[in-house]
Amino acid sequence: MKFEFEEFSNIEDVFMYLVSVAPYMKQVLPVSSYKGYVFSIVPLTPLSGDVLMMIYTKGNIDTGMVEFDISTKKYKSVTTVERADKNYFIILTPKTASVADGAIAQLESGKK
Repeated sequence: MKFEFEEFSNIEDVFMYLVSVAPYMKQVLPVSSYKGYVFSIVPLTPLSGDVLMMIYTKGNIDTGMVEFDISTKKYKSVTTVERADKNYFIILTPKTASVADGAIAQLESGKK
């Protein structure tokens, strides 16, 4: 598996990127908080899945659902999807994640 990387300065920028590339009407997207990174891994080659892009920033975010407002670039924890004009992210904190481990190892080795 080959990884490509896009690093952002903060969590809000990761959310902005993901909202901009999400399929139309996709209102809830998964994001992982794992080993000091907040990220999403998306396939660049959808049919084969051979090349994956890790969109990330360093940091942590609490598990749960967050509502993201594009106009203010702010997010907050929520318990339900309430508004069609907002985007929502489900923050997951896996116990183990072999694909993420591979991407993080490659990232930290400097072999981007």
